[in-house]
Amino acid sequence: MSGFVEKPEPIQVPGLVHLHTGKVRELYQNEAGDLVMVASDRMSAYDWVLPTEIPDKGRILTQLSLWWFEQLADLVPHHVLSAEPPAGAPADWAGRTTLCTSLQMVPVECVARGYLTGSGLVEYDASRTVCGLALPEGLVDGSELPAPIFTPATKAAVGEHDENVSYEEVARQVGADTAAALRQTTLAVYARARDIARERGIVLADTKFEFGFDGAELVLADEVLTPDSSRFWPADQWSPGHPQPSYDKQFVRDWLTSPASGWDRGSEQPPPELPQEIVAATRARYVEAYERLTGTSWS
Repeated sequence: MSGFVEKPEPIQVPGLVHLHTGKVRELYQNEAGDLVMVASDRMSAYDWVLPTEIPDKGRILTQLSLWWFEQLADLVPHHVLSAEPPAGAPADWAGRTTLCTSLQMVPVECVARGYLTGSGLVEYDASRTVCGLALPEGLVDGSELPAPIFTPATKAAVGEHDENVSYEEVARQVGADTAAALRQTTLAVYARARDIARERGIVLADTKFEFGFDGAELVLADEVLTPDSSRFWPADQWSPGHPQPSYDKQFVRDWLTSPASGWDRGSEQPPPELPQEIVAATRARYVEAYERLTGTSWS
């Protein structure tokens, strides 16, 4: 059992139809058929939406995504039409709202990995592969891969776990041409973002993208290159052979699986509230990632 510890009631706004409550985002549709995405301050980990929010998190994710969409616009079109909240929206929606083109979404999480860690490390230790791709001997936690790899996953519902799948399975599900476009675009965007992050002292270990079609055009959607969807490591502390310090939600995951939380991940019990010191430290990591990447201060 997993999902929401306590599922929120969506805010009703005149002229908008509520479509979906995600782990972090609320999705609406306006009268023109465009989508309105609102990023909350919710935090998810281990397929649970935690009972404790991280202040400003939704705004950081939204503003960082908007910045990245601009950096990548020459590589792939994006779905953002406007960042202005719709008329009648609550004041709290400012800074956390995007008006987006409605797309035919591709049901694949497009993951790019440049470094070995997480579920990729688990598979590598067992078989020297990641998503069926053979890798050389001698890699350890945090090792840079010989070249970035495309390791797709199924997109799961809230409370369910994304499952890594092979490229061949993606091609079977969405067609060979779409699979090839997803792989090529994912790796091109990762390479651009990796280089930008590296210039700013951050290692982009891995990240996931979502794409949809606007007619025949492949479009980058949802959030992009945020601490929720990526692993960011401080470059000056990168040292393969053990888990890396990070600017992402790994800090929360580590606390949840530590004795301090008292939570058994293997049980059916929901995770506990986060202590205020964990909340503050997590927010500080998200803010630092934003500031280091964009070169602007968070206010």
